[in-house]
Amino acid sequence: MKPVIAVPAVAALVYRAWSKKSLTPAGIAAATATAIAHAYHPWNLPFVLLVVFFLAGTRVTHVKENVKATLTLSAKGASGGEGPRTHVQVFANSLVASILSVLHANQLYARAAALKSPGGPEPSGSMCFSWGGDLFVIGIIANYAAVAADTFSSELGILSKSEPRLITSLTLRKVPRGTNGGVTLLGLGAGLLGSIVIVTASMLFLPMCNEESAAWTRGGGIPWTTENRRLLMGFLVLWGLLGSVLDSYLGAIFQRSVKDVRSGKIVEGDGGIRVLVSGEADGSDKRADIKASLLHGEGSKATEKAGSAAVDESDEFVDKFDPKNKHRKPSFGDEKPSRIVENGWDLLDNNDVNFLMAVTMSMSAMGAASWYWGIPWQSMLTP
Repeated sequence: MKPVIAVPAVAALVYRAWSKKSLTPAGIAAATATAIAHAYHPWNLPFVLLVVFFLAGTRVTHVKENVKATLTLSAKGASGGEGPRTHVQVFANSLVASILSVLHANQLYARAAALKSPGGPEPSGSMCFSWGGDLFVIGIIANYAAVAADTFSSELGILSKSEPRLITSLTLRKVPRGTNGGVTLLGLGAGLLGSIVIVTASMLFLPMCNEESAAWTRGGGIPWTTENRRLLMGFLVLWGLLGSVLDSYLGAIFQRSVKDVRSGKIVEGDGGIRVLVSGEADGSDKRADIKASLLHGEGSKATEKAGSAAVDESDEFVDKFDPKNKHRKPSFGDEKPSRIVENGWDLLDNNDVNFLMAVTMSMSAMGAASWYWGIPWQSMLTP
């Protein structure tokens, strides 16, 4: 973007995030760096997609916000709902696009320099986006189509009147709202809408080569036909929706969903971080050490290791969390844990899943375009 446009545009985006408190202070710093990376591109497209995603994502987050807050619980024990987004969440959604934007920008600047150099080598690519053109562009659009579809699906799908069903279950069993991997028809429709919003914005701001630019042999490329445009739009819209579905699969398998047993609601971690279950939330390390000692019949006098976790008057180990221990102090007056695992392995948190999905959809979209257009991957290394 031209500096005269980029500077006020970045300032306006950051100011809005600050005034609406949609980002934490660290999130605002991350958004500023992300906006600068997108504005560095000579085309307006990357920055426009960032703005559209940010504004649209913020808008759907606030749709029936009070209602959504009652459907889940916060890890701190209050109502659920999405709070200000952190720097980790910003990078999870936009880091891939930021890297691709900078790489493609450098490619375009190198081509422009070659065109200005008398007698210099002819650039292999075009200055506009031609049919069978730069793969980086496909990756940028695919990234935002996928993360927008996922955001729309998560924020609007939870409002569905029907209960979500676990996408990895052979019987598609019903799960509480907010469960990782829980899908509804409304959520899938919302994901499709999010993908359409991004792809539509892309088509409006993507500088596609036409007959006039193609005639300029030194900077043009193969012009786009109406059929080509429709094919690209259909592919990217579908790819964005698939990104939302992939996120559900990854979340159902690799991200643990924790349910509050008293209310039956899913517990959400602030900023997308992992949620602890009852055994982990209070002295889990000490408890694990004590149980290991009891199971292996090790020593009876190790008060310094047990701490406040478990010792009785005879200096023998007693697990205060053991339901058979009459002197235990349950958190809520019963012998049941307050939180249990609904589904999923505790390998990734929500931000990890989002980033993995964004990387997968961007790279695979570029791979599909490379195969369909017959363009080698090495083309991304040359101007």
